Amino acid sequence: MAKIDQDRPSEETLRQELTDQQYHVTQESGTERAFTGDYWDHKADGTYHCVVCDAPLFDSDTKFESGSGWPSFYDVIEEGNVELKADHSLGMRRTEVECAECGAHLGHVFDDGPEPTGERYCINSAALDFADREEATND
Repeated sequence: MAKIDQDRPSEETLRQELTDQQYHVTQESGTERAFTGDYWDHKADGTYHCVVCDAPLFDSDTKFESGSGWPSFYDVIEEGNVELKADHSLGMRRTEVECAECGAHLGHVFDDGPEPTGERYCINSAALDFADREEATND
Protein backbone atom coordinates (compact mmCIF):
# COMPACT_ATOMS: atom_id res chain seq x y z
CA MET A 1 0.00 0.00 0.00
CA ALA A 2 1.19 3.51 -0.74
CA LYS A 3 2.65 5.71 1.94
CA ILE A 4 0.04 8.05 3.39
CA ASP A 5 1.08 11.26 5.11
CA GLN A 6 -0.72 14.34 6.36
CA ASP A 7 -0.67 15.98 2.94
CA ARG A 8 -2.18 12.94 1.22
CA PRO A 9 -5.90 12.63 0.68
CA SER A 10 -7.71 10.14 2.86
CA GLU A 11 -8.47 6.64 1.59
CA GLU A 12 -12.10 7.72 1.22
CA THR A 13 -11.11 10.72 -0.88
CA LEU A 14 -8.79 8.60 -3.04
CA ARG A 15 -11.58 6.07 -3.63
CA GLN A 16 -13.86 8.93 -4.73
CA GLU A 17 -11.30 10.68 -6.97
CA LEU A 18 -9.67 7.67 -8.62
CA THR A 19 -11.30 5.04 -10.80
CA ASP A 20 -11.43 1.52 -9.36
CA GLN A 21 -8.53 0.56 -11.65
CA GLN A 22 -6.44 3.59 -10.67
CA TYR A 23 -7.03 2.88 -6.98
CA HIS A 24 -6.18 -0.82 -7.37
CA VAL A 25 -2.94 -0.09 -9.22
CA THR A 26 -1.66 2.85 -7.16
CA GLN A 27 -2.85 1.90 -3.67
CA GLU A 28 -2.90 -1.90 -3.78
CA SER A 29 0.12 -2.47 -6.06
CA GLY A 30 -2.12 -3.87 -8.77
CA THR A 31 -1.33 -4.33 -12.44
CA GLU A 32 -3.56 -3.60 -15.40
CA ARG A 33 -3.77 -6.16 -18.19
CA ALA A 34 -1.24 -5.71 -20.98
CA PHE A 35 -2.38 -3.74 -24.05
CA THR A 36 -5.44 -2.32 -22.23
CA GLY A 37 -4.22 0.96 -20.69
CA ASP A 38 -4.65 4.39 -22.23
CA TYR A 39 -0.91 5.03 -22.68
CA TRP A 40 0.69 1.76 -23.81
CA ASP A 41 0.58 2.93 -27.47
CA HIS A 42 0.39 6.68 -26.78
CA LYS A 43 2.70 8.79 -28.96
CA ALA A 44 1.93 12.44 -28.07
CA ASP A 45 4.66 14.86 -26.99
CA GLY A 46 4.56 15.78 -23.31
CA THR A 47 5.03 14.54 -19.77
CA TYR A 48 3.51 11.74 -17.75
CA HIS A 49 2.49 12.61 -14.20
CA CYS A 50 1.39 10.62 -11.14
CA VAL A 51 -2.39 10.22 -11.23
CA VAL A 52 -2.52 10.60 -7.43
CA CYS A 53 -0.37 13.70 -6.74
CA ASP A 54 0.47 15.08 -10.22
CA ALA A 55 4.25 14.80 -9.71
CA PRO A 56 6.10 14.75 -13.06
CA LEU A 57 7.54 11.27 -13.64
CA PHE A 58 8.43 10.54 -17.28
CA ASP A 59 8.92 12.50 -20.50
CA SER A 60 7.61 11.28 -23.85
CA ASP A 61 11.16 11.69 -25.23
CA THR A 62 12.20 8.64 -23.16
CA LYS A 63 9.16 6.50 -24.06
CA PHE A 64 9.78 3.53 -26.34
CA GLU A 65 7.90 0.55 -27.74
CA SER A 66 8.95 -2.43 -25.63
CA GLY A 67 6.34 -4.88 -26.92
CA SER A 68 5.24 -5.52 -23.33
CA GLY A 69 1.82 -3.87 -23.59
CA TRP A 70 2.57 -1.24 -20.94
CA PRO A 71 4.03 2.23 -21.32
CA SER A 72 7.81 1.85 -21.21
CA PHE A 73 10.41 4.52 -20.55
CA TYR A 74 14.20 4.28 -20.42
CA ASP A 75 14.60 7.06 -17.84
CA VAL A 76 12.73 9.18 -15.31
CA ILE A 77 12.08 12.86 -15.88
CA GLU A 78 14.29 13.81 -12.94
CA GLU A 79 16.37 11.76 -10.53
CA GLY A 80 14.57 11.46 -7.21
CA ASN A 81 11.03 11.62 -8.65
CA VAL A 82 10.58 7.87 -8.22
CA GLU A 83 11.66 5.44 -5.54
CA LEU A 84 12.75 1.88 -6.18
CA LYS A 85 12.23 -1.02 -3.79
CA ALA A 86 12.66 -4.76 -3.84
CA ASP A 87 9.54 -6.72 -4.77
CA HIS A 88 9.53 -10.46 -4.09
CA SER A 89 5.80 -11.00 -4.72
CA LEU A 90 4.50 -13.65 -7.08
CA GLY A 91 7.64 -15.72 -6.54
CA MET A 92 9.76 -13.30 -8.59
CA ARG A 93 12.57 -10.88 -7.85
CA ARG A 94 11.65 -7.51 -9.31
CA THR A 95 12.19 -3.84 -8.56
CA GLU A 96 9.02 -1.90 -7.84
CA VAL A 97 8.70 1.75 -8.92
CA GLU A 98 6.80 4.15 -6.66
CA CYS A 99 6.10 7.87 -6.90
CA ALA A 100 8.59 9.53 -4.54
CA GLU A 101 6.09 12.27 -3.72
CA CYS A 102 3.11 10.19 -2.60
CA GLY A 103 4.22 6.55 -2.63
CA ALA A 104 1.78 5.43 -5.32
CA HIS A 105 2.69 2.14 -7.00
CA LEU A 106 3.58 2.82 -10.64
CA GLY A 107 5.01 -0.44 -11.97
CA HIS A 108 8.44 -2.08 -12.16
CA VAL A 109 11.85 -1.39 -13.67
CA PHE A 110 13.95 -3.96 -15.52
CA ASP A 111 17.49 -3.90 -16.90
CA ASP A 112 16.54 -4.85 -20.47
CA GLY A 113 15.84 -1.38 -21.89
CA PRO A 114 17.57 0.58 -24.63
CA GLU A 115 20.59 2.82 -24.33
CA PRO A 116 21.54 5.21 -22.93
CA THR A 117 20.35 3.76 -19.59
CA GLY A 118 19.61 0.12 -20.40
CA GLU A 119 16.55 0.38 -18.16
CA ARG A 120 12.90 -0.29 -18.92
CA TYR A 121 10.45 1.40 -16.59
CA CYS A 122 7.34 -0.68 -17.22
CA ILE A 123 4.54 1.53 -15.89
CA ASN A 124 0.79 1.05 -15.57
CA SER A 125 -1.25 3.54 -17.60
CA ALA A 126 -3.71 3.67 -14.67
CA ALA A 127 -0.97 5.27 -12.54
CA LEU A 128 -0.40 8.08 -15.03
CA ASP A 129 -1.91 11.30 -16.30
CA PHE A 130 -0.54 12.99 -19.42
CA ALA A 131 0.22 16.66 -19.99
CA ASP A 132 0.55 17.58 -23.66
CA ARG A 133 3.63 19.78 -24.15
CA GLU A 134 1.96 22.02 -26.76
CA GLU A 135 -1.09 22.66 -24.57
CA ALA A 136 1.15 23.43 -21.58
CA THR A 137 3.07 26.09 -23.53
CA ASN A 138 -0.14 27.71 -24.77
CA ASP A 139 -1.58 28.23 -21.26
